[in-house]
Parts: sequence; C-alpha cells; structure tokens
Amino acid sequence: MAQLLYFIFETARPRQWVKNFSLFAALIFSGKLFFLDSFLRVVGAFFIFCLLTSSVYLFNDVVDAPLDRQHPLKKQRPVASGKLPMSLVLFIAIAGYFLSLWFAQSHSFFFFLACLSYLVLQLFYSLWLKHIPILDLLVLATGFIIRVYSGALVINAHMNVWFLLAVVSLALFLAVGKRQSERTLLVGQGGGLFKQRATLVGYSPRLLDVYTSMFANATWITYALFTFLHQQPVFTRPKVVGFLAELPHTLATQKWLMVSVPVVVYGVMRYLQLIYEKNEGESPDKVLLSDKPLLLAVVFWFVLVTTIVYGIG
Repeated sequence: MAQLLYFIFETARPRQWVKNFSLFAALIFSGKLFFLDSFLRVVGAFFIFCLLTSSVYLFNDVVDAPLDRQHPLKKQRPVASGKLPMSLVLFIAIAGYFLSLWFAQSHSFFFFLACLSYLVLQLFYSLWLKHIPILDLLVLATGFIIRVYSGALVINAHMNVWFLLAVVSLALFLAVGKRQSERTLLVGQGGGLFKQRATLVGYSPRLLDVYTSMFANATWITYALFTFLHQQPVFTRPKVVGFLAELPHTLATQKWLMVSVPVVVYGVMRYLQLIYEKNEGESPDKVLLSDKPLLLAVVFWFVLVTTIVYGIG
C-alpha cells in the first residue's frame, strides 16, 4: 500500500509545483506580500492549483503511456511501466479535477473560471494540441499566463502588461528549451524521433535555435521594460525596509527595480548554457532545483525585488 501511494505521489509530479509559484507574482508587485489576508488567499490558490496540475499530469500519463513505453527515460514512469493501474490513475485524476474546481469556486468565482480554463486547455493539449507544432508551445505559455492571472484574481490586483509579456516570453523560452533538449536526447538514443514525440518533426534544429534566441532576448528585454515602467505600489502602512525611503533625491528613483535586470540576464544566459552545453532543458523544474547557480540567481532576484518594492518609495 505504501508503495502504491509512493507511485501515485511520483506520478502527480510534485516537483512541477515550482511552476505554480508564479501565482505569487501579482502579490509581490502589487505591494500586498505582507498583508496577511492577501497572502493567505494566494497560498490557498497555490495549493488548489497544485491539486489541479497534479490531476492533469495523472491524466496525461494515462494518455501518453503507449508512447512513454518507447521513451528512453519516460518508460520508467509508474503508469508506463505498469506499476500503477490505469483505471486507478484515471479515477484519481477525475476526482482531483472535481475537488480542485470545488475548492476554487469556494475561493473566488473568477479564480474558478481561471482554473476551469486551465483544465479545459490542458485536456485539449493532452489529447490533441501537443501534437501540433507551434500550437503546443503557445499552449504551454498560456498555462503560465493563467497561473499569473489566477494569483492576481484572488487578490483583485492589476497586472502590468509588460510583466505579462515577460512571463509569456519566459514561458516560450522554457518550452523551446524543453523541445531542444528532447530532440537532442532522442536523436542521441539512436532515432525513434517520429514515434516518441511526433511534434518534434516540425522543429528542425535550426528553427529551434532561432526560437530559442528570439524568446531568450524577448524575456530579458520585456522584463527590462517592465522594471523601467513599473510604478511602485502605494502603501497604507509603513514599509518593511524604511531606511531606504530616506535616500536623497539624487538616488531616490522609481527605477530602482532595473537593478534586478542583470540578474535576469544572467539567469537566461545560464539556462542557455545548460540547454546547449549540458542538454539539461528537458525538465525546466528539475534544472531549477538541481542547478545551484541558477537556483541562487532566482533566490537573489526574489530578495532583491522584494527589498526594492517594499523598501524604496
């Protein structure tokens, strides 16, 4: 029984929950991070989205089982290897859908609509859209946008359009990097490219290189524009790091957030290095959690941004 629960937990892919931290974006940049009510609402939305996304992964593994059995790495997954009965996994996935949507509607009506939209999109992706080049990348990017908007909806916060464009660019950058590494891995295994993931046929190495370069540049440029145009939130109580507010007018500027741009540029360059030099882009969440320089860059970016947003006015 314990082994069965472990296999279910593994199939639910808790490591992928890292993506759901994007729900906190609106909370951070709206200036409400340290408002307990808003913080708890986003935390609740985060866990609801984790249940929803895990249910999607369970269903996806059932759909992909025949092809996963031919994949050099995915054949070891519990569903593909036969360690988990498909009927059980499908039942848990459907139960997870209903539970997550029920929790979502009790949390916020518009958050419920966002979750429902995400679910419908992912079902279409699993059954059909993942096999259509370009559309598969756009669906992955849309999933990130829905996450960011979900976090904004539960606290009724406005999202800067440049930040949303940065999120789209980053999502497409990660998706293309994933396809890049998948193609390299499957070719290195001696072929089977057409059987393993038919959509890769639509992406030549040259085209993927162009896409990677395009979205890598778009990521840091749109983020830079966001930081330059970002308006500091108006606080209704003292800020966390008040001494920064005492800076002379020469240094007190609304553009301090641009200090974080080099950190983003480094993160993009490091991820490119991992894709091209180490072929580690197939699982972005795994890369983030296992590569210490990249992880440190993300942590440093978070500390830097929160210090600037909540310390300088």
